[in-house]
Amino acid sequence: MFSHRPVMLTEALAGLGVVAGGIYIDGTFGRGGHSGAILEALDAAGGDGMLHGLDQDPQAVAEATQLYGARKNFRIHHKNFSQLAAVAESEGITRRVSGILLDLGVSSPQLDDASRGFSFSKDGPLDMRMNPLAGESAAEWIAQVGERDLADVLWKFGDERNSRRIARRIVEARVETPFTTTSQLAALIAAVPGPRSHHIHPATRSFQAIRIHINRELEVLESVLKQALDVLAPGGRLVVISFHSLEDRIVKRFMRDASREAEVYDRRLPMLPQSAATFPLNLVGKKQLSTDEESAVNPRARSAVLRVAERRS
Repeated sequence: MFSHRPVMLTEALAGLGVVAGGIYIDGTFGRGGHSGAILEALDAAGGDGMLHGLDQDPQAVAEATQLYGARKNFRIHHKNFSQLAAVAESEGITRRVSGILLDLGVSSPQLDDASRGFSFSKDGPLDMRMNPLAGESAAEWIAQVGERDLADVLWKFGDERNSRRIARRIVEARVETPFTTTSQLAALIAAVPGPRSHHIHPATRSFQAIRIHINRELEVLESVLKQALDVLAPGGRLVVISFHSLEDRIVKRFMRDASREAEVYDRRLPMLPQSAATFPLNLVGKKQLSTDEESAVNPRARSAVLRVAERRS
């Protein structure tokens, strides 16, 4: 068993605005903290509401089946959320969904489980795949990636100022000993001289960058945001919780670009009927940050940013 606290739970539920009979999608089931609260809200609202959970991690799917598999108003799908539109189509709920929740990044149970290879603080196999049954592991990628490409990943996805030195040392060291464990890679990165922050472990940014690359996290995020427009019903809510600036920048830009000019048209030229169709979202409030109280008991919440948008007609 691994620790799990759903981040910004109260704010996420308020953003979704669960209503009786609504259809909801938790695109990142994780260990079910948010999904459990959505199901409770559906029960309280009454009616024939439904929650669909998606997760690419087979452990999360097993947890969902154990927790809520007996419920008639819940269904779990072993899918990456980049397959959101396909799931909605197969379930016959396209343009009928009242709310979509995306809790981005790696989950606490994944970080806590050394066998998954996400954490430099726990020795384990160098894997980092959110779905360990598919794709290339971090060890396999590091074994063959070119030095320039590795440096680019560390800089682009980790903002690692020491990216070139770290990439050079990894490529040099792997000739004698392949990288197979998290502690092995973390120790090498920590030993590389160069600029670094004194507030975080020297391997923090590199591990983040490699994980994002291995799981194509930013690419699939852009994909699911676009698909959400086709899946949501008029008035349906999109709620996204991000944990670092790369994710939040994509979410912010997407929501802004899908709503900004619509708001301009509505304010200056309300007679133009095409504005609603051309710009499909309304922003709901401003971005929200976790409270000091939540961050004190759940350190993962410290960097959380929540944004909400609503589908227009």
